[in-house]
Amino acid sequence: MRKAFITGTAGFIGFHLARRLLARGWQVHGFDGMTDYYDVTLKQRRHALLLQTPGFAATQAMLEDTAALDAAVDAFRPDVILHLAAQAGVRYSLENPRSYVSANVVGTFNVIEAARRHQVQHLLMASTSSVYGANEEMPFRETDKADGPLTIYAATKKATEAMGHAYAHLWNLPTTMFRFFTVYGPWGRPDMAAFRFVEAILNDRPIDLYNHGEMWRDFTFVDDLVEAICRLIDTVPVRPAPGQAIPDGDSLSREAPFRIVNIGNSDKVKLTDFVAAIEEALGKPAIRNLLPMQTGDVPATWADTGLLRRLTGFAPATGIRDGMRSFVAWYREYYGR
Repeated sequence: MRKAFITGTAGFIGFHLARRLLARGWQVHGFDGMTDYYDVTLKQRRHALLLQTPGFAATQAMLEDTAALDAAVDAFRPDVILHLAAQAGVRYSLENPRSYVSANVVGTFNVIEAARRHQVQHLLMASTSSVYGANEEMPFRETDKADGPLTIYAATKKATEAMGHAYAHLWNLPTTMFRFFTVYGPWGRPDMAAFRFVEAILNDRPIDLYNHGEMWRDFTFVDDLVEAICRLIDTVPVRPAPGQAIPDGDSLSREAPFRIVNIGNSDKVKLTDFVAAIEEALGKPAIRNLLPMQTGDVPATWADTGLLRRLTGFAPATGIRDGMRSFVAWYREYYGR
């Protein structure tokens, strides 16, 4: 039985990933701090569901608690580590930047150190499309420069990529970084647009559309994202031999067993079309509040997923209408609406 140590299993993506691996016969140990950034009850409900499955156990502690993290990893002795826990949210990073440095930089360093000590077969860690920052050429490719982060959130995630590369080089630790693009779906985060918009529309409140709705996002359904991660687990990067050619478009480092992979739908959707999909799923129109662009926001994100497809034979493809119907069905059932 293969063993995966997953950080953030009470979180949105970590919950779905743990459930998928458990269904495939893996043994999973989760690690989550249960912070109150959003409704802790939702996190507890996710963990309660996972704990009903044989093969799952969890530790509740913060990533910054080095002793607790080391004890959990040492006792479990994983084959792979999947690091998804983080302080998330672009807008909240304007209010509380210190929490991002603590969780995302210090916490990730602790995870990488644990992976090094155990020489796991593969370390896989979550980054974000936000690292592309001010880049204007789209779709975003993993080989594009990403040196202009516009928020502390993006800067801390870029820092985790740099630390991951350094450790991969120094210790020959196979490492893959995912850059996620606007993930949504059942059991999603209340601070994300899908959740906030559905809640507001059902309660007859206006929804805020920044840049007057002239924004585009590469919305990625969570089931597609998790399938991509599962396929990448066994796509282990190998340090290139001296003089070895790296295929065009491959982000494999020349100095380390390290690779960055976009996971997105490879389709930018206008914000107003996203709202229309929600209205269709709810059978109810939204009240729109058009606002100027927020500090740190970008007008568009759009992933080139050619590398993911070449590595795994898979690329996310769930359309926004199908995905929103699934999310709204879960929301109505969960909240009795």
